[in-house]
Amino acid sequence: MKHTVVIIDDHILIANALSDFISNFDQFEVLYVCENGKDFQDKIKTKPIPDIALLDISMPIMDGFETSKWLKQTYPTVLVMVLSMQNDEQSLIKMIRNGAKGYMLKNIHPRELEKALNELVNKGYFFPDWATSKILTSISDNTISADIKTKLSEREIEFLKYTPTEMTYKEISEKMFCSPRTIENYRDSLFEKLELKTRVGLAVYALKNGYSK
Repeated sequence: MKHTVVIIDDHILIANALSDFISNFDQFEVLYVCENGKDFQDKIKTKPIPDIALLDISMPIMDGFETSKWLKQTYPTVLVMVLSMQNDEQSLIKMIRNGAKGYMLKNIHPRELEKALNELVNKGYFFPDWATSKILTSISDNTISADIKTKLSEREIEFLKYTPTEMTYKEISEKMFCSPRTIENYRDSLFEKLELKTRVGLAVYALKNGYSK
């Protein structure tokens, strides 16, 4: 069964070209193309809900920031992958805070696009090296105090060490001999204590502070 994708981009030629590329990927199919977030809101009322929303940022009427925030609130199971020309740290961090699970630039090669989409569905996120570097810089600029570190429990630290791996949360729960729900509690607690929003943020923090398997 193929993973379904909706493309949201006001540049019709680019959107149609993307649709053609993705339709040739073994594991993916495009359900429909939307010109902006409002167009997507209208279409999703009568059309299937996709697994992935491939989303531009700069669009008229309803841009990528608004659309990702709306998706996070309304359809949280939809994986948001940003495909944009904007590579500034502010846009990257804002999209992550709005629920984006991946970020790519529009100059990506089709083979890299397919690889990125596969990583998104298999790992739950995809961020290239340049994006991870910017996230790391953001974390470095907001250094977590030693006092915060002492508030991390041993089990939270153990979970933290698994976040840079390719293991799913279910696989981590099996390694830690606990339920997936308990793992979610560790994750949410770390999000709050470290003021982070995503697993990739936890992974970068873990690597930066020597918490890795």
